[in-house]
Amino acid sequence: MTLALPGLDPVTDRPVFKQIADHLRDAIEQRKLEPGAKVPSEAKLMAHYGVARMTIRNALQVLQAEGLTVAEHGRGVFVRSRPQVRRLASDRFARRHREQGKAAFIAETEGVGGRPSVDSIQISETEPPADVAQRLGLGERDKVLVRSRRYLINGHPVETATSYLPASIASGTRIAEPDTGPGGIYERLEEMGYPLDHFDEEVRSRMPMRDEAKALKLAPGTPVFHLVRTAYAEDGTAVEVCDTVMSSDAYVLSYQLPAR
Repeated sequence: MTLALPGLDPVTDRPVFKQIADHLRDAIEQRKLEPGAKVPSEAKLMAHYGVARMTIRNALQVLQAEGLTVAEHGRGVFVRSRPQVRRLASDRFARRHREQGKAAFIAETEGVGGRPSVDSIQISETEPPADVAQRLGLGERDKVLVRSRRYLINGHPVETATSYLPASIASGTRIAEPDTGPGGIYERLEEMGYPLDHFDEEVRSRMPMRDEAKALKLAPGTPVFHLVRTAYAEDGTAVEVCDTVMSSDAYVLSYQLPAR
């Protein structure tokens, strides 16, 4: 084997397949196996450790369940390769990005050398969910414009987002078109007379729903960040609620908090 792996510990009570998983995990974390690299084949691992194929498969399944590797049919098992975007909360919605014609996702992704794209765009007008109506301060008969989309980095999905905007503000505007133009939704809102003042965000971690795991092509055992953001204009009007589901292995959530 090209990769130097330790041997099994004969005196420990840790199961053999978990020892093997530990060795491979260490190699990944120490970047002896780089992102995108092929993990040694089952045959090579069997020969190195002197164990049965099922033991090796159990070890590899541990790594896949942890989101560290991905199996490709007919090709083998590879170290999961995704650029991690550092999502800096204090900077991502800075006006200077919009003035450069870049929405937050584009600015962040290009910052790590990734290629951003968006697909699965759907636009509709409907009655809002109760929690969204409350956040937007809408009445019982008020409707919202709904924009749902999926974000990708280098062609791989990393995030889904659904924005809810008061129909009284967004209906019939460019926000209701598939391509909202340079700077995205927030630049259009400011052009329409809603200069943005601040955003409130709530973030929690959970396991994905089945449709979320499918949309983001998540490996088994990979959690998601579920983030709900409300955007406020300078006059205190809530102008958007964005419900976002993010693959946890694609993002680092970074915050700067004042000490006083």
